[in-house]
Amino acid sequence: MAGPGWGPPRLDGFILTERLGSGTYATVYKAYAKKDTREVVAIKCVAKKSLNKASVENLLTEIEILKGIRHPHIVELKDFQWDSDNIYLIMEFCAGGDLSRFIHTRRILPEKVARVFMQQLASALQFLHERSISHLDLKPQNILLSSLEKPHLKLADFGFAQHMSPWDEKHVLRGSPLYMAPEMVCQRQYDARVDLWSVGVILYEALFGQPPFASRSFTELEEKIRSNRVIEDFFTHPWVDLEHMPSGESLARATALVVQAVKTDQDGDAAAALSLYCQALDFFVPALHYEVDAQRKEAIKAKVGQYVSRAEELKVIVSSSNQALLRQGTSAQDLLREMARDKPRLLAALEVASAATAKEEEAGGEQDALDLYQHGLGELLVLLAAEPPGRRRELLHTEVQNLMARAEYLKEQVKMKESRWAAETLDKEGLSESVRSSCTLQ
Repeated sequence: MAGPGWGPPRLDGFILTERLGSGTYATVYKAYAKKDTREVVAIKCVAKKSLNKASVENLLTEIEILKGIRHPHIVELKDFQWDSDNIYLIMEFCAGGDLSRFIHTRRILPEKVARVFMQQLASALQFLHERSISHLDLKPQNILLSSLEKPHLKLADFGFAQHMSPWDEKHVLRGSPLYMAPEMVCQRQYDARVDLWSVGVILYEALFGQPPFASRSFTELEEKIRSNRVIEDFFTHPWVDLEHMPSGESLARATALVVQAVKTDQDGDAAAALSLYCQALDFFVPALHYEVDAQRKEAIKAKVGQYVSRAEELKVIVSSSNQALLRQGTSAQDLLREMARDKPRLLAALEVASAATAKEEEAGGEQDALDLYQHGLGELLVLLAAEPPGRRRELLHTEVQNLMARAEYLKEQVKMKESRWAAETLDKEGLSESVRSSCTLQ
């Protein structure tokens, strides 16, 4: 191998060019395959003389893990070779550099961009954890971008990775202190969940431009990181929303929901059909983002346009039906109130239900109305259970059923509104206004 300043080493089959980065044990070069394809790769050169027993074990684990996995958001190990001086890992080349540089050149990332990146990182991490693999050195410098034009995250540098079941516990200090979970920093036993702490630190850095626990010393860092808070269930968090991440499955899931929507529509259940059409649109949006073939993308857009039009028609039908039901229930509610004059607790619960109905009619009041419905129903269900048989019990039972139906209806509308991000991403596809109006009932 050539020494420092003498240029990159020589490796059969490849032309090594510029240096992309270097660490304690390795230097990474951009390289071209000498074959006809002239494929661009990144070659990680590890000097044998720099390796001790622990680093040899780490390198072998890295090779073994990466050779056994393939995932769109994990950097691919294409091959590895060695000679008398070096071990060479021939990796997928990521032209966009690392996430640290990407964040710092932009100071902060917009929430929409950070969310897409988090989905991709979560997808890779979930894939690893399902195979009992923990990365243990998650940080922006170890996350690469496929390109700058249309960046996709690629998790890289598995030098500290370990095979760990969720219940396995380790105590060896690994990774970078700024991104370490408290149990690692404090040199206690830890398990696979330490990766999730690192993800949280990375997200904070993406949104605010610097890590949350920047410190002048390790002691100060340890004091800042100490906390007893439980890490939430990251993979199922609605903000991450892995279910609607653009993937090869998005179109199939959208199509399956549309098939159900059409059948339900033909059966005359307008409300259920509208709900299914809107659920399908939640998958058509990522399907459009995933599709690269222009002709297929246009075909999907045309279909989505048809479904949006039908959803608009169903919206009118469902809205009219709900208003009619609301009017029908008014006289029964008045009678129930009259019969509840001697029951202050029942009257108070009915007032909460009335407030929910009034809030529902306000523009943008869906979530507040839903909270009121759920509060009122909680009280009314208790009272219904204690109410003796008779006319008042029958009216109360009917009122609870109506309120539960309204609450379920509103819950669906709130869920649809929460897909605003998906609709906003369709702005570039020219369909956002239609999707937003079809999936938001007044």
